[in-house]
Amino acid sequence: MLEIKNISKTFYKGTEEENQIFDSFSLNIEENTATTILGANGCGKSTLFNIITGEIQMDSGEILLNGEKFSDLPEEKRALYIGKVNQDPSMGVCPHLDILENMSMALKKGKKFTFRKLVNKENIEPIMEKLKEIDLGLENKLRTQVKFLSGGQRQSLSLLMATFKRPQILLLDEHTAALDPKTSKIVMEKTKSLIKKEKITTLMITHNLKNALEYSDRIIMLEKGKIVLDIKPQDINEEELREIYNSKISEEEKLRLVS
Repeated sequence: MLEIKNISKTFYKGTEEENQIFDSFSLNIEENTATTILGANGCGKSTLFNIITGEIQMDSGEILLNGEKFSDLPEEKRALYIGKVNQDPSMGVCPHLDILENMSMALKKGKKFTFRKLVNKENIEPIMEKLKEIDLGLENKLRTQVKFLSGGQRQSLSLLMATFKRPQILLLDEHTAALDPKTSKIVMEKTKSLIKKEKITTLMITHNLKNALEYSDRIIMLEKGKIVLDIKPQDINEEELREIYNSKISEEEKLRLVS
């Protein structure tokens, strides 16, 4: 279980730009569940993710992972327990390295290695088997530089890399937002299959309400750093969710909604 207890965070304290994001915010995430986080820009979604990873330091509060004090760990130590996939398909991969090198790098996460000795022949077969899971034929393109892959292929590879060593927490930060609807659907299906198979506790930020309803066990909506909706997908329909969501976001953001 991931326990977020009474965290507070204010940016630019003591200046005219002071911006309080969280004030004694708490949230418990059950093990082996998929939770979607919705909300307007600036409500705290990405800040929450960055506090969990340690990229942003909170002002007060604590984070526990399976009862242990997780927030005491530095960012690099937390990364051993967390996998993350970002909106940009290129952020989770090294575009100038090939598929085999990228997967080898993911396999060595948390260990010291040199690029000269990055690929271990003993790991090629396990890597190929892992690539077969997403059924995109990438196991037949091991020596293809990632920059030549499509956005969907790169994001699927990024997802594999983030989950290769089965992290305890997977953070998906609008990981299909940059993809076209057809490719987004494919990546979401592969995401669902992977997290169910590996039993990974997942938090997903999205503006796609259909994805929130279809791929989540729980939907949370934030507004100004507070939870204003906490519901199971089966207890709300898309029209009801859209009505609540539209009441919380700007006209500009409404244009981003995928119908």
